[in-house]
Amino acid sequence: MGRHFVISLALCLLLATACREQQDSSAGGAPPPHPPGGPSATTPMVQPPPPDAGTGAAALTWTVPEGWVSETPSSAMRKAQYRVPGEAGDAECVVFYFGPGEGGNAEANAQRWADQFTLPDGRPGSAGMKVENRKVGDIDVVVVQVGGTHQGGFRMQKTPPPPEPDQMLVAAIARGPDANWFIKLLGPAATVESQLAAFDELVGSLKRGESP
Repeated sequence: MGRHFVISLALCLLLATACREQQDSSAGGAPPPHPPGGPSATTPMVQPPPPDAGTGAAALTWTVPEGWVSETPSSAMRKAQYRVPGEAGDAECVVFYFGPGEGGNAEANAQRWADQFTLPDGRPGSAGMKVENRKVGDIDVVVVQVGGTHQGGFRMQKTPPPPEPDQMLVAAIARGPDANWFIKLLGPAATVESQLAAFDELVGSLKRGESP
């Protein structure tokens, strides 16, 4: 009896601790993960927004840079995705929208994305990331740039993808009418570097949508 009582008590304590951790996580703090921009990325902790979310007056619009190839978005949380050709290998640009109250704030996302990289000297990417606050019309935008070895993001795979050296990310977090929009260009460093001006043009073209 004594041994069974101790085991039962230990199980109860473990369950109580797990419940508290889940409540703390859902109450705020770290934002839910979303894809780093790779074609196999998924978002197990975020539900797709309603089909009509992020449209009309709640939308953001932009001009697609010349040479970028539009592709069919691979998930409901991708408002758009583009293949960005380059001699060093193609990069990918994805525009994510998760709906009101989802996706986390700009600062937390910038930190998390940067820490998916390792700098050549072994430090986390956040130690070398560049962050710039911009105003595009009446839209607040945070632009993040980081490079190094990409360790991958959140993927539903038993075996994580191998680290990819010489990668680069430039991303923009734009405050839309009802939620943040995330624009992420990720790929070989030489390709992304060659597209920085085009990415800036895309960000500079952002506008709020119009009511239908």
